[in-house]
This record gives sequence, structure tokens and C-alpha cells, in this order.
Amino acid sequence: MEIEKAIKKAKQNNQKAFNFLLNEYWDYVYGYQLKRIENENDAEDITIQTFSKAFDKIATYNEKYTFKTWLITISKNIHIDLVRKEKSSINSRITNSHDNTVYLVADESPSAEDKLITEQNLAKLLRDIKKLKPHYQEIINLRYFQELSYKEISVALNEPMNNVKVKLLRAKKLLADIIKKSDSLS
Repeated sequence: MEIEKAIKKAKQNNQKAFNFLLNEYWDYVYGYQLKRIENENDAEDITIQTFSKAFDKIATYNEKYTFKTWLITISKNIHIDLVRKEKSSINSRITNSHDNTVYLVADESPSAEDKLITEQNLAKLLRDIKKLKPHYQEIINLRYFQELSYKEISVALNEPMNNVKVKLLRAKKLLADIIKKSDSLS
């Protein structure tokens, strides 16, 4: 899927297009933030918020700019907002207040990652899940083992629903990569 097509489909709420764009640009945005703030966890959190906000505002994307530049601009602004909030109050909780609105993104039929995950032997799958970072383990557990909805996960983690969706997309991709890698070794 080429970028322009993916953006057009994403503007129509196509979940596979969102997934494609996330996979295509994750490393770029994450790498940018990692160089900027030199903290893996914070860079990952800002990257998740970047994609969450980008997917919320995809309809406002102007094609005369490159998509990569648009994502970096969102990412920079999120980082600036977080720094301002930290400065204004040490005790304040760092969140993006613009993400409190719930947007409906259809749960598509199982993706390739979903199918791969469900086909795995449970013991092997649990070993593979343990290779993920703890916050990805938690979101996989809540979604697939406790079978919570996005809204329930959002409440449980006290995070905006779109952050939950992006985190889950990323966790599934990382888990699918781990599974593929361990399958190729067997």
C-alpha cells in the first residue's frame, strides 16, 4: 500500500491503513524523539501520543506537506506541551488534555498479527509475551486474556482510548515479530 492511498483510506477510518501508517513511520518518529529527549520510555510515550493525535486529526492533514513532516510537527508540539506542563506543576500528571474525547474507530476483522497470535500454542505465546516491555504485556493481557474492550482498558489504565488503540497496535506488531522470529529459529 503506498502512502497516499493509505492516507486516503485512513481518512475514511480504515483500520488497516492506520496500521500501515503506524508501521511505516513508527521508527522515524520514535527515533526523532529518542534523539531529542534521550529517554526510551518518554520517547515511546510521546510517539504513542503522536500517532493517537495524528489518527484523530487525519482529516485535517494537508497533502501539500509530507506526512512525515506532519507527524514530526505533532510530535514536537506534544513534547513542548509536556515540558510546559512539567514546568507549570511538578505534581501535575502528564497527559494530553486534547485526547479526552472518544473517537469511534471500528474494530476491524482480525489482522494478520491477530491471526498469528491466536494460532500460537499458549505456553509458547506466554513466553513470547514476556519478551515485550511490561506496558505492552499489560495491554495484551487486558485485551486478549481478560477480554476487555478498548473503553474498559482506557479506564483500567487511566489513558485516553486512542493511546490504548495505538499501544495495542504496536504491542501486536512487536509480538507478531517475536513470534515470527522464534518460529524461524525452530
